[in-house]
Amino acid sequence: MAWGPTHRSRAFRHSTGLVRVPETALEISLRAVEDQLKICGHKRDADVFELFLSQKDLTEVIDLSRFKKLKYLWLHHNKLHGITFLTRNYCLTELYLNNNAIFEIEGLHSLPSLHILLLHHNELTDIDATVKELKGMLNLKRLSLFQNPLCQYNLYRLYIIYHLPGVEVLDRNQVTEKERRSMITIFNHKKAHIVQSIAFGGKVDASWNPRSPFKQTPAQRVPPDFAFANNVDKTVFDNPEDAVFVRSMKRSAMAITSLNWDTVPTREEKYLDEKGTEPPQMLTVTLR
Repeated sequence: MAWGPTHRSRAFRHSTGLVRVPETALEISLRAVEDQLKICGHKRDADVFELFLSQKDLTEVIDLSRFKKLKYLWLHHNKLHGITFLTRNYCLTELYLNNNAIFEIEGLHSLPSLHILLLHHNELTDIDATVKELKGMLNLKRLSLFQNPLCQYNLYRLYIIYHLPGVEVLDRNQVTEKERRSMITIFNHKKAHIVQSIAFGGKVDASWNPRSPFKQTPAQRVPPDFAFANNVDKTVFDNPEDAVFVRSMKRSAMAITSLNWDTVPTREEKYLDEKGTEPPQMLTVTLR
C-alpha cells in the first residue's frame, strides 16, 4: 500500500486504480499543527511557545501535551465542541477559543497559569458547570463568555463576578467596584440574613438558583380589623427572608457628627499661624 499526501484526503493504490479517502478530523488537526511548526521553523517540541490554529475548520484537535512550554494558543473560528486536548499544558497563559461550537469546557481546571480566556460565541449552556471548571484558575484576569446561552440567566454577570473574584475584565468590560458591591449585596445576602435573622430564631437559606426568575412574591394581607403590637405595616410574608430584607431596608437613618481634628491647629501651628484663622470643620457619617 502506498500513501500520497493531498489537501483533504489520503490516497492509496488499489487494483482498480487510485482511491482517495477523506482525512479524519484528527489527521486534519495533526497536519495543521505540523504546518505551523514548519512555518515557525520549530524542530523540537520544547521550542514551541505559541500555536496559531485558528480558521482551520477543525472539529477536533490532537493532544497538545507534547508542547510542555506552550504559552499562547489560538483556536478561534473553528468548529470545536470540546477541549479535552488540553491536559498537561501547565504553562498556558492565553487561550483563544471564541467562535466555535463548544458546549462544555471540562478539562480547563488543569490550566492553573491561564491569564486570558476567550470563550464568547460558543454553545455553553450550564452556568454552574462552567463556573465550577473555572474556579480553580486563580490567575485568570480576563474572561469573555458573551454570546453563549448561559448569558441569558438572571444576574449572569454578577454571578460570574461573585464566583470568580479574581477576574478583572469580563466580556470586554472592566469589573467595577459598584458591581462588586452589588454582588456582595445579592449573593452574600445569605450572610446578612444570618446576622439579621436572629429574631426569627434561626438561620435562613439564601442560596440562589440562576435559572429561577428574579421576581417578588406577592404578599398576603391580613384582614383590616386585625391588629398586632404597634406595627403600621400589616404585610405577612410567606418567606421569612423577605421579612428580614424589608425590615433592614426600613431601618431609620442614624447620623454621627464629629469634629475633624485635622482642621484644628496644634499649639505650634497656632504660634506659627500656618493654618490661618479658619474655623474647625465637622464630619458627619450617616448609617442605616
